[in-house]
Amino acid sequence: MTTHTTAQHTAARRPAAPGATVWLTGLPSAGKTTIARALAARLRDEGHRTEVLDGDEIREFLSAGLGFSRADRHVNVRRIGFVARLLASHGVTVLVPVIAPYADSREAVREHHRAHGTGYLEVHVATPVEVCSARDVKGLYARQAAGELKGLTGVDDPYEAPADPDLRIAAHEQGVDESVAALRALLVERGLI
Repeated sequence: MTTHTTAQHTAARRPAAPGATVWLTGLPSAGKTTIARALAARLRDEGHRTEVLDGDEIREFLSAGLGFSRADRHVNVRRIGFVARLLASHGVTVLVPVIAPYADSREAVREHHRAHGTGYLEVHVATPVEVCSARDVKGLYARQAAGELKGLTGVDDPYEAPADPDLRIAAHEQGVDESVAALRALLVERGLI
């Protein structure tokens, strides 16, 4: 006789999640990855299938060889969008903390999801450049100020902030837990988890 735990019974009764991509865009050191990883941990604890497609890891493993020109950035964003949509179409909540500085690149990803009937949310982690520069998690702002780095998004390279994101998070005014709760609430509201 097979015995099942309560968790197995609950998982068996829970309808399959539809899957969705949540794209967190914002300047370097805005808090995108911190929020994504914290939300992923919470969703996993709740039994949801979740993946984080971190921009730095994607650059290393999927987009090695691409530079930071507008064309290369567009290719990188499209690659990430394709992988995210593929995972989301299989019931995974995909969190994508990637700058994606150009609005047309982000819109192309949204359209790709829409064309395949896959959920997509754009979240602007709207931390001002002054705060990001003070945080300087990876030392990018210091390197740019010292003349060692050119093309830093939001400083000497463009960043086109979303005009109408699904959610705007002022990560410099609220903690990670509050940001995660707001994003999770939006996923619930849209029927994506």
